[in-house]
Amino acid sequence: MTGRQDEAYLLGLRLRGKRVVVVGGGAVAARRVPRLLTAGADVLLVSPRATPALEELAAANRIDWRGREYREGDCAGAWLVCACADPPVNARVAEEAERQRTWCVRADDAASSTAWTPASGGATDVSVGVLSGDPRRSAAIRDAITSAIAAGTISARHFRRRTPGVALVGGGPGDPGLITVRGRQLLAEADVVISDRLAPRELLAELPPDVLVIDAGKVPYRRAMSQDEINQALITHANQGRFVVRLKGGDPFVFGRGGEEMLACLRAGVPVTVVPGVSSAVGVPTAAGLPVTHRDTAQDFHVISVHVPPDDERSTVDWPALAKTDGTLVLLMALRRIEPVAQALIRHGLPSSSPVSVIADGTMPTQRTIYSTLEEVSRQVANEGIRPPAVVVIGGVVTIGAELAGLARDLSAGTPPAEDNERAQNQAGQWKERA
Repeated sequence: MTGRQDEAYLLGLRLRGKRVVVVGGGAVAARRVPRLLTAGADVLLVSPRATPALEELAAANRIDWRGREYREGDCAGAWLVCACADPPVNARVAEEAERQRTWCVRADDAASSTAWTPASGGATDVSVGVLSGDPRRSAAIRDAITSAIAAGTISARHFRRRTPGVALVGGGPGDPGLITVRGRQLLAEADVVISDRLAPRELLAELPPDVLVIDAGKVPYRRAMSQDEINQALITHANQGRFVVRLKGGDPFVFGRGGEEMLACLRAGVPVTVVPGVSSAVGVPTAAGLPVTHRDTAQDFHVISVHVPPDDERSTVDWPALAKTDGTLVLLMALRRIEPVAQALIRHGLPSSSPVSVIADGTMPTQRTIYSTLEEVSRQVANEGIRPPAVVVIGGVVTIGAELAGLARDLSAGTPPAEDNERAQNQAGQWKERA
């Protein structure tokens, strides 16, 4: 062997129950032996001394340790030999392995080895090995590949072992970087993706061209797939042997109708995996620097779906009780019904001066935040041209959010912080100033 990388024929060895001889008990051997054990190899260690980790493996009878110098014949019966001792010893080991036609990895001299150990690693169910001639470069490439596979940024669908059924994946509040690692992994496996309007659609561009993408976006007051049609599409494609990802905005079970979809699939005998997502109810206010709870201000918060106005007979929300709480109110799907909501809360006792924040396009580059009061918010939303999707937050935490926004602006602009909080508190009271 000359040591040229293009002379290497990469091969995966199945070593379960096979004898592997490791000569030398130092740090190199300590790195190699655990991987050999993971592969199921029967490891014989030959060395007068061993690291504490190797001693522990020997004490646990996980390896056979001969505590002496290498002798001719030690490589007998080996399927693989790892020479990890001093160069003179390694040379003798390699010669014996060569005579009996056993592959030998020399830790000290790659050019004299009949086999090389790649920088190896794993992600999900994938094993990766890299040879470059430079061990550090190989390790860096390995890490980049395994990290990308683990994060789902490398599309790697199974073809021989198909993932069955349906996955309900919460895509988070909008920013594609906020989908979970597990969600991205499953998205990379999909044969069919049924996507919501508020799902992180930028991720769809990364899918292979043969993935079927179905737009199930429920645009208000426009034609869209009904929930029954969505349920049937999930079942039909899964029963045809395809892996289906239902990509949803936020969390599947927070006003996402994920429970209905799971029930429909399970009743039809289709297995379902559920992947939680960052709900816009907390993710959007957090992205805007608005804490939904704050000590001495709000010890609880309530998340309310306003898909129907308060006076609608279909509404099951206890608006009188919400008007009496000292906690934070987080309203989803409320923008088009913000005026009747404000009127109902005021009518049931919530002060008209209660601070309100509206966060549109939360977590996205187009995110906008306005501050107002309960009696003014409807007018201000119209004047500002705020459009869905938006999250509405009502309560004392809005004051905290406004103060934090002002301080953050000053810090970004290089303005020294005030010696006291008077100026920041004044800023918090300027509800109509856009953040």
